[in-house]
Amino acid sequence: MTDPQIPDSLPRPMVERRRRRLSLVWLLPLLALLAGGGLVLQTVLERGPTITVSFLTAQGIEPGKTKVRFKDVEVGQVRAVRIAKDRSKVLVTIDLAAEAREFASADSRFWVVRPRLAGAAVSGLETVLSGAYIGVDGGRAGTGKTRFVGLETPPVVGSDVPGHRYRLLADDIGSLDVGSPVYFHRINVGRVERYALQPDGHHILLGVFINAPYDRFVTNGSRFWHASGVDLQLGADGLKLETQSLATILAGGVAFETPGDVDHTPVAENGHQFSLAANHGEAMRAPSGTPVTVALHFHQSVRGLTVGAPVDFRGVDIGQVTFIAIQYDAVRKDYYALVNTELYPDRLAGGRNGQTPLADARTRPAMVADLVRRGLRAQLRTGSLLTGQLYVALDFFPDAPPGHFDPKANPPQLPTIPGDLEAMQGQIQALLQKLNELPLDQLASDMHHTLTSLDGALRHLESLEQQTNRQVLPEVRDSLKEMRTAVDSLQQTLAPDAPLQQDSRAALQNMSAVARSLKTLTDTLQRQPESLVRGKRDDTP
Repeated sequence: MTDPQIPDSLPRPMVERRRRRLSLVWLLPLLALLAGGGLVLQTVLERGPTITVSFLTAQGIEPGKTKVRFKDVEVGQVRAVRIAKDRSKVLVTIDLAAEAREFASADSRFWVVRPRLAGAAVSGLETVLSGAYIGVDGGRAGTGKTRFVGLETPPVVGSDVPGHRYRLLADDIGSLDVGSPVYFHRINVGRVERYALQPDGHHILLGVFINAPYDRFVTNGSRFWHASGVDLQLGADGLKLETQSLATILAGGVAFETPGDVDHTPVAENGHQFSLAANHGEAMRAPSGTPVTVALHFHQSVRGLTVGAPVDFRGVDIGQVTFIAIQYDAVRKDYYALVNTELYPDRLAGGRNGQTPLADARTRPAMVADLVRRGLRAQLRTGSLLTGQLYVALDFFPDAPPGHFDPKANPPQLPTIPGDLEAMQGQIQALLQKLNELPLDQLASDMHHTLTSLDGALRHLESLEQQTNRQVLPEVRDSLKEMRTAVDSLQQTLAPDAPLQQDSRAALQNMSAVARSLKTLTDTLQRQPESLVRGKRDDTP
């Protein structure tokens, strides 16, 4: 069956396609998507860099809560806290604000602010209620980084504080600690920032910061010393007590002084190293220069001599004792005390411009050998009768036995002589030896004979005295009677009512009358000298 054919004359329908229009319903999600993207982009731009700081512990740090502050202004927040792979520390991820990008500098420092007691200072008390936060000290390096090692204690001085940093080399730390004050004329001008034991194990290296404008008083010639505690000195002017402040007694401190003209001396550069003396007297002592080790052999007791005891030359301190030990002398087959000392030849420089052969290492051996030939010796002396402490004295003893000095020995050895006490003991022993050599038995016999003769002589004198008394006493009694009679007669003569006294008074009265007459006569002669020839003129009108 075939389909019916449609005639061509019939009109064909026109098909009109419908245009699709965007519905307003789809516009709202698009706008929301664009707004969300803008917010994400704004958040990324405002968030700033992300850094990681490592600490030994995460005590007080909470992700999403703990803030990062600079001078109490919030500059970031902790995002996450995790443990490092080696489990030796914790890693704290911090999102810094966009305006805090400079805190990602390579020399920035981070630390946790919490209640802390360091020496006599208390800090972080404001976190008791508000909770701990991370403090930051922005660095000034041009380069940045994303990983930092956090400090366990807050920095003593901020990087924006003007001043200079110096290093101090000390034998011990004393009572110093991080944060201990630095004084200049008893004014607090700085702080101790750090300290560390040197690799040699014998010295401590401290870092100090001196605030401006006081840093201009630090020159290469400045002297630093421990100002901790109390410095008690007994000198020729009496007892002297010195201390910087009460704070130094509790927490320790450092003091410095700059001799000479500071105004015309350049300021010491950053990082310059100074020596830290034990006290003010040691610090202000003349520069010591390089020490020279000298050995001393004493064949006597060194009880009372200690390491650190002074070595002086005619009262001037030129070194100290560094080592004491007992050694065996195979030649003499005897023990002796080995005492090593450190001497400072520069303290004996003197001379013109401070130069002598002792100051020059090339001429020093020849000069020391000459001094030894002239009697230079080392001797132990008592420094205090109260404590019995000894010290080593260098002096000249012209009568000392010949000595030898070998400058090539290591270390060179100076000859010694016995000390004053040792010499006195030797003299006493020699005296006892001489006493032992005396013929005491013969002397005792002679003395007994002498005493017997003396006793007989005394007995004879006693008998003579008795005989003399029997013969002389009667005559003495008669003489005393005559003397008594003479005294009585003299008393009667000198009595007030005695005739002699009355006659004497009359004679004195007559002599007074004569004196008055003579005075009248002399007065008349002065007025009328002619009266000697013409007689006295009548004064009546």
